[in-house]
Amino acid sequence: MPAAQTALRFLLQSDVVVIPKSVHKERMKQNIDVFDFTLTAEDMAAIEALDGGESLFFSHYDPKTVEWFMSIL
Repeated sequence: MPAAQTALRFLLQSDVVVIPKSVHKERMKQNIDVFDFTLTAEDMAAIEALDGGESLFFSHYDPKTVEWFMSIL
């Protein structure tokens, strides 16, 4: 199973609304094929344990970052 399917399934089971995007027909099919399986509680816990609690890109709590985003609107 592709990692993207696992990620989509994890988000769905976590009650997160997902809008997958692809221009490739095969990937579109894979994106919709997430409703015929579920992740176990152990799978969910293992994926949740990967969260380092911090964005790898930028801090959403940094006032300078927020100001920068507001300046580009």
